[in-house]
Amino acid sequence: MMFRRAFSAFLTLVPAALASGCGFHPLYAPGGAQSAALQSVFVNIIPNRDGQLLRQALQERLEGTDAGIAKRYTLTVYYSTAGQTLGVQSDNSVTRLRNVANATWILRPVDNATSLTTSGKVRSVDGYNIIDEQYFQMDLSGEAVLHRLADAVADQIVTGLAIYFSKHPEKA
Repeated sequence: MMFRRAFSAFLTLVPAALASGCGFHPLYAPGGAQSAALQSVFVNIIPNRDGQLLRQALQERLEGTDAGIAKRYTLTVYYSTAGQTLGVQSDNSVTRLRNVANATWILRPVDNATSLTTSGKVRSVDGYNIIDEQYFQMDLSGEAVLHRLADAVADQIVTGLAIYFSKHPEKA
């Protein structure tokens, strides 16, 4: 019994020690270069209601606690969502909707808006069930899906930006 505990402790501590020895560090380390670089990104206005949700989600993730950081980069996002019907019954009624969100993002320096710093494309899929004769619930479910899609796309964009800044510390 004592050997098992010692062995399990060994198996737990060895991977942690190896990961720290190989240069592993968290991508979103507070106070790190990526954190300051992410706070220096200004998010351009994204049209439509879906775009407003995405912009708010991006601003929540990019703005830090220090409001005094000057904006050095501009993030432009082209965002679209589309609905697809699933679960079509024999009477042609739909029982499930799937929403697909696509975003193309471009990061440019503020002082030289024509030069490209980095860019990327992201996609997210979410859906909800349609329950008969409950329009209000269906409307709330649709709005919740749009919020979840905006959050998922914002997470992917911010991760892409953080990876870029970690690979190019001179730009951070």
